Amino acid sequence: MTLPPDPKTFLATLSPATKAQLVAKSDRAGLRHLALHGGTALALGALIAAQVPGWMLLVPVQGVVLVFLFTLEHECTHQTPFARQWLNEIVGRVCALVLVLPFLWFRYFHLAHHRHTNVPGLDPELAGPVPETLRGWVWHVSGLPYWRSELRLLGRLARGAEAAAYLPATALPRMQREARWMILFYAAAGATLFWSPVLLWVWLVPVLMGQPVLRLYLLAEHGDCPRVANLFQNTRTTYTTALVRSLAWNMPYHTEHHVFPAVPFHHLPDLHQQMRDHLAVTAPGYTAFSRAYLARRLKSPPAG
Repeated sequence: MTLPPDPKTFLATLSPATKAQLVAKSDRAGLRHLALHGGTALALGALIAAQVPGWMLLVPVQGVVLVFLFTLEHECTHQTPFARQWLNEIVGRVCALVLVLPFLWFRYFHLAHHRHTNVPGLDPELAGPVPETLRGWVWHVSGLPYWRSELRLLGRLARGAEAAAYLPATALPRMQREARWMILFYAAAGATLFWSPVLLWVWLVPVLMGQPVLRLYLLAEHGDCPRVANLFQNTRTTYTTALVRSLAWNMPYHTEHHVFPAVPFHHLPDLHQQMRDHLAVTAPGYTAFSRAYLARRLKSPPAG
């Protein structure tokens, strides 16, 4: 088997003109995609709030749409969805409120993840337990560990008690202020539940129901990838439908994103065309990945 190239070696094969085209940001592309994603969430929310016939069936759909704002918040930490920096900052913080995922903290967490992808002891994404049994997988996919972790994180940040090695000391006061504002927002939102159940069914119940889908999606990014430094080997690109790629802001092209993180979402398909012959770890879909992941832990071959 031919080993994949070193990422730096691959990037050196791209001409300066190609690189410039790939990293070009676009407010138009970002706002168009935001209108599609956000407009879908608003339309579903309006139908749920109006309690149209069958509205309960829309709640889990709304949940999936809302939790995949994670992929937009993630892109905003890279400042790539929009050309204007202030747009990335504002949109990222709105997503953070929806997902209870502090934006400033996540930026530094994610930067450390990129610097030390899949390296034990250095990649903060590996700090939590990896599901190694069926029971552990069910618990992880439920999303309950995520909500518990994020609420605890929010509390630590608000108290000024979060001091991970990847967090610069100069940024901690801003993280503390952000966490406190988020808590105030949630307190105000909680107060509205005493006189209106709209937020409960438009936001809270949906994100609880949608989180398992996001957990399954995220597990495919690096799950079961070799613990090596080469990004072509420690990150997975998952082939999926156009609908899922759109929902996830093209992040199923995940090897591509890690090798060249300056490329905005709308140019990742172009980067994929340049890179596809070098991809070492791929999956033919999220269902296929999940079946194979579980089969390895149950010590039986995947069906089909």
